Amino acid sequence: MTTQASFRFGFDIGGTFTDFVLCNMQTGDLHTYKTLTTPDDPARAVIEGWNALLSAVNAEGGQVELSIHGTTLITNALIERRGSRVALITTSGFADTLDTQREMRYDIYDLHSPPVGPLVPRSMRCEVEERINAFGEVVTPLSDATLEAMAAFIERTDPQAVAICFLHAYRNGAHEQQVAAFLRARFPALALALSAEVAPEIREYERMSTTVANAYVQPLASRYLLALQSQLQRLGYPRDLYLMLSSGGITVADTAARFPIRLVESGPAAGALAAIFYGQITGHPNLVSFDMGGTTAKLCVIHQGRAQMTHTFEIARMHRFKRGSGLPVRIPAIELIEIGAGGGSIARIDDLGLLKVGPQSAGADPGPACYGRGGREPTVTDANLILGYLNPGYFLGGRMRLDLPAAEVAMTPLATQLGRSVAEAAYGIYRVVNESMISATRVHVAERGVDPRAVMLMAFGGAGPAHADALARALKMRGYIIPTNAGVASALGFLTAPTAFDLARTAAGAVTAESLEQLDALFAELAAEGRATLARAGVAEPAMQFVPSMDLRHVGQGHEVTVRLPEGKLTNLGLEGVRTAFFAQYEAIYGYAHRHLGLEVMTLRLTASGGTPELRLAGVGADATSVERARKGSRPIYVGVWGRYAEVAVYDRYALRGGAVLEGPCIIEEPDSTAVIGPEVTVRVDTYLNLVATFDQQ
Repeated sequence: MTTQASFRFGFDIGGTFTDFVLCNMQTGDLHTYKTLTTPDDPARAVIEGWNALLSAVNAEGGQVELSIHGTTLITNALIERRGSRVALITTSGFADTLDTQREMRYDIYDLHSPPVGPLVPRSMRCEVEERINAFGEVVTPLSDATLEAMAAFIERTDPQAVAICFLHAYRNGAHEQQVAAFLRARFPALALALSAEVAPEIREYERMSTTVANAYVQPLASRYLLALQSQLQRLGYPRDLYLMLSSGGITVADTAARFPIRLVESGPAAGALAAIFYGQITGHPNLVSFDMGGTTAKLCVIHQGRAQMTHTFEIARMHRFKRGSGLPVRIPAIELIEIGAGGGSIARIDDLGLLKVGPQSAGADPGPACYGRGGREPTVTDANLILGYLNPGYFLGGRMRLDLPAAEVAMTPLATQLGRSVAEAAYGIYRVVNESMISATRVHVAERGVDPRAVMLMAFGGAGPAHADALARALKMRGYIIPTNAGVASALGFLTAPTAFDLARTAAGAVTAESLEQLDALFAELAAEGRATLARAGVAEPAMQFVPSMDLRHVGQGHEVTVRLPEGKLTNLGLEGVRTAFFAQYEAIYGYAHRHLGLEVMTLRLTASGGTPELRLAGVGADATSVERARKGSRPIYVGVWGRYAEVAVYDRYALRGGAVLEGPCIIEEPDSTAVIGPEVTVRVDTYLNLVATFDQQ
């Protein structure tokens, strides 16, 4: 048994596959594993991967110094409405906020568009007599009679969780804390979510929606995390389990259980971190991250080695690209666009006779028809297999054999409807799913002022490398990068994440030389809260880092721009320094700024982190002659640029070495994914086995 080595373990539970990475922190060696997700009990897949990887390196659970996890459990529970029975306690007169929302239809031209259904029905909402004004002053105090009436409501409705959201609690959360203390004493089994803790920011509907969503998944998250940590302890892992946050930081399980809403984008966020990490290795800080798995594809713009961030987004949208059709949440998150296009996305003919792909997915159970698990509908994976892009005998490194005849049987009815051959129908699916991703990428990068011709595409995920060439080619990008271990890159992203938590405090008012001292005092309060949170996660004081930012706007505007600030006090930066930082950010987004106007601050933000961990991967050395040794043979694939099948070389990625150069078209296989390289492409392999592909004439 190995006695000296220590390891870090990352695992990502996706809709179709669960991915694992085990890193030897002494040598930098990576060990990976991928298996089908077990939707009925996600921990089963985790235990399989845990045992497989530790057995492969002859190690025990006690040698794992850090275990980090990301999951789609929270997102799926909200999308599928499988959360807990929640009661909402709110200020008298505000119980209908969840229904009135923004008093707008998300589609103004559709008079019959269904409204977004709230997570808490009207019968589960309780109004209480209390009032705090916009300055944080108590106008109507809570009375004992009010609390008793609320207790009677709780006894009558019997919820599993309670969301508490009072008017102006972002200014003063005393009444929410008072109600929480009362409920904990009277109903100790209840899960409680307080808006002053979950989302202490202005804008009533968004704050209430976020708090309710947090309460809705709190019992589920608590049970899941407790069970998973218990399972890992039985496997010999004695330490805390860490969770990836949507913002790209990590936190301990007990904090995640209190604020599970912050986990909704945990897996995709890790993918963006992996893209940043590989961008540093390959010398490409400006990227579009493209993560395509079994269920969805996720895109993220990365500028100068930093991902774009957002503080408000929607989940469980009724219409994917219609703003306002989902549940808004105000949490810090890496800004991603998600497309319902993955390997398991199902193809169909719509009412107009057009070929459509997704967003419905075959998932892990039954999965695509070629998995041989009962799937009957044609999917993207079935199409890729028919087109020759996938090796039926080398899927998951040969642990799972794909059934080509089953894929062809599933594709036949669709081909008949289209009046095409099976191969033509398969290529139609490939093109349609690519076009949906190309269109979304083009809009996403344009909205952020990015010229796709100036950046590279970083493609990973189980399906990403099979579609990267088509996307980058259509968008006229410089090229694309397929990182080593591309199929499990998100799991590697966990190991590059700092222990971090984001805090916010609304402090609406004018930004003046006189107000800077008050803002410094509020930042000091946030820093104290962040310091305590990091200490609970085991971060030593010297390693703690604090990054401040403010939501600022011109006086009279309705929305804000988040401006990152240098460390140190605002009084030292001065009013002119704050204005300069805001105008630079505003001009970068909109191309102009009204420099003659005053500024207003709405929200203070602070990222408290333990610093980015150092992860050094082991290289494979250089050998330009490794190309011939890496060749496994050849097979016919459909080359879209040529419009026909052609025999192309197939290479074993792990037999390549740094300095190797390959010319497309060709196939490069590894156990977790397959790279499809198109014509007129040159692929250079670096000493970490990253594939850097550039177009010869683009």
